Amino acid sequence: MTIKDQMQAIEISAPGGPEVLRPIVTATPVPGPGEVLIAVAAAGVNGPDISQRRGAYPPPADSSPLPGLEVSGVVAALGEGETRFAVGDAVVALCNGGGYAAYVAVPAGQVLPKPANWSHVEAATLPETFFTLQQTLIERAGLAAGQTVLVHGGSGGIGASAIQLCRLFGATSVATVSSAQKAEYARSMGAAHTIDYTSDDFVERIKALTTGRGADIIIDIIGGDYANRNLKACAYGGHVIQLAIRGGTKAEINLGLILMNALTLSGSTLRPQTAATKARFAQALRTKIWPAIEAGNIVPPHIKTFPLENAADAHRAMEAPVHYGKIVLTVEHS
Repeated sequence: MTIKDQMQAIEISAPGGPEVLRPIVTATPVPGPGEVLIAVAAAGVNGPDISQRRGAYPPPADSSPLPGLEVSGVVAALGEGETRFAVGDAVVALCNGGGYAAYVAVPAGQVLPKPANWSHVEAATLPETFFTLQQTLIERAGLAAGQTVLVHGGSGGIGASAIQLCRLFGATSVATVSSAQKAEYARSMGAAHTIDYTSDDFVERIKALTTGRGADIIIDIIGGDYANRNLKACAYGGHVIQLAIRGGTKAEINLGLILMNALTLSGSTLRPQTAATKARFAQALRTKIWPAIEAGNIVPPHIKTFPLENAADAHRAMEAPVHYGKIVLTVEHS
């Protein structure tokens, strides 16, 4: 495979709106020891990319300043000592940054084989959501058969993946959504019930759906005034997973609810985790989740694509109220 010294990429020229995403030509990265250089075919667009663009989620000092946390593509070169992959392998990867580009160098422990039954565009939607949910929903919250899981943002990337994992594990998922179209999509992913949060009180609805128990696990991307409502919506011994704070960082909660109902409130971001930790998540996914993907038991989300050079339009689409599913950037190699 011929690798050019220069590549197309997208940079964040300054913190701001989608217009600050600018196509550039920059040096192609060189894989370091234990890294894999991937010729990117498709790159997923995610909430943390939006936050980074706005200046609210700076990359770690040792990571690429370019946005992009997940890709699908082909191994183009191997760093010193790397033997787990071969040039030409079709792979997906969780990036530490730099995914909005023609090439990205990634620690090999964060690289997984591309499921053969998924296209590169489809496979580019996998790493960020499934690594996140492996860390939080599966490992920390202990997703198990028979549980009820309330998924806020059930039509988004994380939400739809969480719904599919619930179905796979034998848990019942209830998704909050904001429209009939998003409700239909969440149900198509496996949600047993949907709650339109624009007209219904999700606390009352989840209690009614569980004969007063509440949810065993709640996945929240809102924060703000959802925080205390989530505690009220939990079953005894329930676990609230805070994955984002789109509704604000400040919240007033009743600590008595946590004490009396033995609740757990946990939060985490994925990018600052160590390479060894991310590699452990990857191995768990390869062992337990990848076979389900390849068997067709987890299906691709609804996807809208944009060429890499139109990353600004992709961000505009993601921030639009009607957005659901995933958005993917496609990369052409001449």
